Amino acid sequence: MAGAEAAQWDYVIVGSGAAGGTLAARLAESGMRVCVLEAGGDPLASSAARLPEDYDVPGFHAFACENPAMSWNFQVRHYADEARQARDPKYRPGVGVLYPRAAALGGCSAHNAMIFVQPHASDWDRIAHLTGDPSWRAKRMRVFAQRVEACRHRPLWRALRRIGIDPTGHGWDGWLDVEKAMPLEALGDDEMVALVTGTSRAFVRSLPHPLASALRWLRGKGDPNARPVGRGSFEGLCYTPLATRHHARVGARERLLQARAAHPQQLHIELDALATRVLFDAEGAACGVEYLKGERLYGAHAQPSGAPGERREVRARREVVLCGGAFNSPQLLMLSGIGPSAELQRHAVPLRTELPGVGRNLQDRYEVAVTHRMRKPWQVLAGARFERGDALWQLWNASRGGMYASSGAALGLIRKSDPRLPEPDIFCMALPARFEGYFPGFSSLIRDHDDRLTWAVLKAHTRNRAGTVRLASADPRAMPHIDFNCFDAGDDPDGADLHAVVQTIAFVRRLCAPLIEQGVIAEEILPGPGVQGEQALRDYVRDTAWGHHASCSCAIGPQADGGVLGSDFTVHGTRRLRVVDASVFPRIPGFFIASAVYIVAEKAADAILRAAHGHAPH
Repeated sequence: MAGAEAAQWDYVIVGSGAAGGTLAARLAESGMRVCVLEAGGDPLASSAARLPEDYDVPGFHAFACENPAMSWNFQVRHYADEARQARDPKYRPGVGVLYPRAAALGGCSAHNAMIFVQPHASDWDRIAHLTGDPSWRAKRMRVFAQRVEACRHRPLWRALRRIGIDPTGHGWDGWLDVEKAMPLEALGDDEMVALVTGTSRAFVRSLPHPLASALRWLRGKGDPNARPVGRGSFEGLCYTPLATRHHARVGARERLLQARAAHPQQLHIELDALATRVLFDAEGAACGVEYLKGERLYGAHAQPSGAPGERREVRARREVVLCGGAFNSPQLLMLSGIGPSAELQRHAVPLRTELPGVGRNLQDRYEVAVTHRMRKPWQVLAGARFERGDALWQLWNASRGGMYASSGAALGLIRKSDPRLPEPDIFCMALPARFEGYFPGFSSLIRDHDDRLTWAVLKAHTRNRAGTVRLASADPRAMPHIDFNCFDAGDDPDGADLHAVVQTIAFVRRLCAPLIEQGVIAEEILPGPGVQGEQALRDYVRDTAWGHHASCSCAIGPQADGGVLGSDFTVHGTRRLRVVDASVFPRIPGFFIASAVYIVAEKAADAILRAAHGHAPH
């Protein structure tokens, strides 16, 4: 097929990740001609070191984040105040805190941890209430979730649903395989068994109604995505379902390539194509995208080329859709003259549409580590070098077994930090590895420490909405300025987020105390036994917290309230231009954002096709 610039397309989509890949494939399958612009290349077509293993092997996902063939290394701030920021050991003065993203076919689904845990019903209902659009209600959003999910980890219910028995709410025939990854080999590790059983006992004993909670768990088998028995969302011990096919990574890349193979005349994927601005026709409607053709052009690339790239254009007959993510979509809108006028004037970008909410409302999770040293190394990691050819890779390659079939979590735990909350807001993961956030070389800690246990504490439904994405330059190859303004007192004057994380650290310590007494765990490394009391733990959380679910920077909502998009993803004040990615959420949803992005992309495809066929929104 001819290059992107040589043909007329119905839709031009910027970005091939969880949103762009899902949307493009669905539109092409529906008969539309679609061109996808992706700034990176195909990681599985690369001859770079550690590929394709870093992509394929679930246990290598941390190394995928640092593989220079596909990594974009954004540098962010957590605090505007330099003294406050400098307390974070991950911070590099004058540079920032590493925030890994992926420039690759499939976007961040090429390097993420593959965890597929769906949002809470209230996340969807909140958008329906905000917009007055009933199509966002949770019951209706389940249709789009089922278009995504092909559940492979509940075989009994998969069989029974064929005769009409299905209380789970799972999707069975979607395009994204979802599997259970906890390897059976882990049961041969005495320390792993002690961790799972000891933590389970301690957790159940901590519940107000242990027997009732245990019975509820038995019904759901620890599946966090099953429709809850009775009222409310899932709480308790769980496993972490993964987006894998036969225990190898699967995501937006596979979805796109499958759609292109089936509809080669409908779908074109232009790799190494960095979008620079949206093009508009004489009537002011979006009509295409300008891009630079070339490898490693963006400043976030691990090894940027410094080359100017070849300027090209691609035209859209119907619409342009930005799917670049929470950092790049607001940057591209602003480079196209859409955003806060003062911000654009600062960089001499001509104003097209005044839209103050662009790049505002940036949100993320708060995550911290509670790290321990085990009495002896993990047996299930014996011989692990996290590279092709080691003993565990050979097991994975031969039978898709062993610890490399997992992205790391041995056990998950979902709970409320406060029983009065409407939804659980805490997700804890037990990782048989050392993981304390992102900084250059962080993946080497996983390889170099085979006797660590990290409880990763994730705080969802955070209150802070003060983060920003701002232009650093009018040069589209330059990274924007990104500041999350963590624990902003304006949005959380009572410090509820901070208190919730501190309380959860204390909870994890109580779970681990019996294992320390039994000698299974040798010692706590972080925060460390010397860090006690509310204030000391607050300082630890402020100093070390990180995130990797950036979202909400082009939020759906009324323009008067800072919203950027209508409920159908259209950009306020523009025509034939939409944004579909993690930036669209008014508030950050659920625990792990990838599932929510896949789902909204399916909803966006439905909205776009209805508009194309002249149907009113429903």
